[in-house]
Amino acid sequence: MAKIGVFDSGIGGLSVVRAIKKEMPGHRIIFKNDAEHVPYGTRSIEEIYGFTKPIIRQLVDEGCDVIVIACNTVTTNLISRLREDFDAPFIGMEPMVKPAAEASLSGIIAVCATPRTLQSKRYDWLKQKFAPGVNVLEPDCSDWMLMIESNKLDREKIAKTIGEVCEAGADQIVLGCTHFHWIEELIKQAADGRAKVLQPETPVITQLNSVLQQLGRAL
Repeated sequence: MAKIGVFDSGIGGLSVVRAIKKEMPGHRIIFKNDAEHVPYGTRSIEEIYGFTKPIIRQLVDEGCDVIVIACNTVTTNLISRLREDFDAPFIGMEPMVKPAAEASLSGIIAVCATPRTLQSKRYDWLKQKFAPGVNVLEPDCSDWMLMIESNKLDREKIAKTIGEVCEAGADQIVLGCTHFHWIEELIKQAADGRAKVLQPETPVITQLNSVLQQLGRAL
């Protein structure tokens, strides 16, 4: 049995915990978030780093064999820095630009993510590397995270945003924030078959299993 740490700024990471438990039930999962400072998506990188580092330290000190950064904002801006700070395997979550671009028939995809993720150098690299000829739409989802954290969804507003990217030709919609996994069905309903919705829980679990095998901790 391995001890798996999962970190997110808020409740979004619980969807990742649920997915890991379903596929890898024999392992122990330690979940930590930062309810005091959520959301991260509009904060400065240094603020986010200051909040994140001590929580990761707790996971390391509690003996986690591997740590999943279930936060696109932290992954795209800080995972390299965290790898330098801590001698522990990290698995990050970042927008699935590559598979979306490869699957798109229209040449138009949409990425739903926080402002800080969309402004990151890593996200820009993902677009340049894997979607050079693709039109990447980036709808304003800046208030979705707070809606989900507070359980006060504006379903009509979310549906309108998704409808607009579909009408603009997007046939792939990337969920670039783990909070958005909680409203995946709502987003699929709004897309109404016009676009496929992508989120990275399955590939993260595949990567997690690979890391545990390398560590000799797979079941």
